[in-house]
Amino acid sequence: MSQEQPRRPQPGQEPIKYGDVFPVAGSLADKPVAPQDAALMQFAESAVLGQTQKGGPAATMQSAATRNERAGLVGHTDLTDAAGDEGVTVTETDVPGRRIITESVAGQVVGEYVEPRPVSQMNPTVTATQAAITIGEALEATAQSAGNKSLEQSEAAAIQAAEVRATGSNIISPIGVAAAAQSAASTNAGLTRDEDKIKLNDVLANATARLSADKVVTRQDAEGVMSAELRNNPNVVTHPGGVAASVAAAARLNESVMNPNQ
Repeated sequence: MSQEQPRRPQPGQEPIKYGDVFPVAGSLADKPVAPQDAALMQFAESAVLGQTQKGGPAATMQSAATRNERAGLVGHTDLTDAAGDEGVTVTETDVPGRRIITESVAGQVVGEYVEPRPVSQMNPTVTATQAAITIGEALEATAQSAGNKSLEQSEAAAIQAAEVRATGSNIISPIGVAAAAQSAASTNAGLTRDEDKIKLNDVLANATARLSADKVVTRQDAEGVMSAELRNNPNVVTHPGGVAASVAAAARLNESVMNPNQ
């Protein structure tokens, strides 16, 4: 199943910018919405809220980034300095009877909404922000972002690289997530119809529980996983929202969480 190739940009064609889809100002308004910006916001929503929000900022950014990429105006690996350097954040503030969710890019609010919640479930005025994300959590996020994709050898290699870095051991557990991924990839190689193949979600939905140890994702982890996925893909590309992309997004978010002033 081939991915749609970006078109050649048309003369005078402009990318969708942050100012076109969000009430932001300054330099951010003039930045094109890039694919990896959207990946970061998807990850932030998943980390704090448990899933991406239908019609929320992450969905809006993904739609805009996809259109920009298909038009050939941005590259799949593009990340704006606004999102990469200044960061994306999702905060959840609990007040009696409701919770207030605020999502920001480079310090500017791109979404804020209120959800009701029974007072009995509340701790008044508690604010949650994304904590550092582990490799297991990054793999589970892949089950959300690309869960319906058939698991191929490139993903199996990336998952194995992720498990090795999470556990600190080159010995692959026969009941671990890497072994399950390799088995799935081998099975899928012998199948013709995509609907018959094992999907990423089937293997990664409970990835954390299948790891004998886990650790916070670092940039070095992301580079290792990315390298494994690229080396084992015949087209030398990674899948949008796939294993390598999710681990890379987690690493960027962790850097912003652990080094907020950098």
